[in-house]
Amino acid sequence: MRTIKLGVSTLEVPVVAVGCMRIHTLDKPAAERFVRTALEQGANFFDHADIYGGGSCEEIFAEAIHMNDDVREQVILQSKCGIRKGMFDFSKEHILTSVDGILKRLKTDYLDVLLLHRPDALVEPEEVAEAFDLLESTGKVRYFGVSNQNPMQIQLLKKFVKQPIVANQLQLSITNATMISNGMNVNMENDAAINRDGSVLDFCRLHDITIQPWSPFQYGFFEGVFLGNDKFPELNRKINEIAAKYEVSNTTIAIAWLLRHPANMQPVIGTMNTERLKDCCKASEIRLTREEWYEIYRAAGNVLP
Repeated sequence: MRTIKLGVSTLEVPVVAVGCMRIHTLDKPAAERFVRTALEQGANFFDHADIYGGGSCEEIFAEAIHMNDDVREQVILQSKCGIRKGMFDFSKEHILTSVDGILKRLKTDYLDVLLLHRPDALVEPEEVAEAFDLLESTGKVRYFGVSNQNPMQIQLLKKFVKQPIVANQLQLSITNATMISNGMNVNMENDAAINRDGSVLDFCRLHDITIQPWSPFQYGFFEGVFLGNDKFPELNRKINEIAAKYEVSNTTIAIAWLLRHPANMQPVIGTMNTERLKDCCKASEIRLTREEWYEIYRAAGNVLP
């Protein structure tokens, strides 16, 4: 598995992150098989959140991987906090309590990365800074990041937080690529020119923040996958054509499309199917040509200005 540096951290991470949001849907043998397959593929970066399965996903993962000190040193663990029922909460108390719960469920003393999960409208960055300082000084968290935040929200956080922001987890796929399309439709009178995120793609590249695309196969907001979907006939024809050329699956090409972008992104895959997991990992070996990347982009319905 090809690796990249996560932001400005010292972490060398696989280009594909294994999302564990649905691991609670697997029985124990299947969960063990899934985790083992990921490790065999070199995909040792596991993404969690305290709300996934109400916390059960972290517990099931720890059991499936048979967590101990030796195992812990072989994996990179990332989790997220800040979402509560009916609200978001970046208060110092909630962050600290959440991390303690995460560590207990994962059966580990530390997280490699902690992300703030979606923006909290009532965030007091001074409190976040205090929480981060405590988590770093006690060795509970090594690096910090955010999820679904725009440049100004990150800048506000950085005014108070001394630790670097190493990652920003954002929704991005072939069919949900507004952060890419608005950069090519500058000064145009069309929908693609609408800057919905404050040029977050360029901002993250300028500040060495690794973008972690989530839902890389979804269209809309969890409306379904575009692969094999009758709603996207031209896109699927093009993906299948390119997949045949490289003798890989359409899943591999969908991830390879994201990896071809020079921002050095780290897609977070959510499949619990071991064969699809292998197909996702194969994308690290594929480098699409510029022509192929744009062909897929246009086949998704995106129009060049």
